[in-house]
Amino acid sequence: MKVEIKFGGLGGQGIITAGYITAKAAGIYDGKESVFTQDYSAEARGGASTSEVIISDEKINYPHVMQADYLIVMSHSAYNDYLHKLKKGGVLIIDEDLVKTDERASEYRVYSIPATRIAEQLGNRIVANIVILGFFTAVSGVVSKDAMWKSIRESVPKKHLELNEKAFHKGFEYYG
Repeated sequence: MKVEIKFGGLGGQGIITAGYITAKAAGIYDGKESVFTQDYSAEARGGASTSEVIISDEKINYPHVMQADYLIVMSHSAYNDYLHKLKKGGVLIIDEDLVKTDERASEYRVYSIPATRIAEQLGNRIVANIVILGFFTAVSGVVSKDAMWKSIRESVPKKHLELNEKAFHKGFEYYG
């Protein structure tokens, strides 16, 4: 088993954090091999941001995603910039209020969630990445729910733990 995941969005949306949490969940809590890489523009907020995670049962020889099995995007620019990295028939997960698909999406299995809107309803749009991680966990089954939650719990500020827990569960339940 080898799964390649690419997250894309804008600086300030928690794209790097989402990748980190996913790799940690797989590698530490699910006991799989995982590798995490990140790339972002010079702007702290609003510039392009991407992270990549590879999860495998065997040693990972190359740390970059060649053809993603999953593409999770939280901005329309990320959709345009990274859709070509998603393999044919792969899974495209979008924040439906921020990303509008076009005819190119017909080659993929598309799942959408209003992650930012759900986060705002919870009181802080900063947890939209955690909402989308919950949704990704439910849609993919690549990382166990327990492992993903443990990774989130260990990675977010303790003062925001309750908010992040609600965000994760809202995203997970949105799929089911």
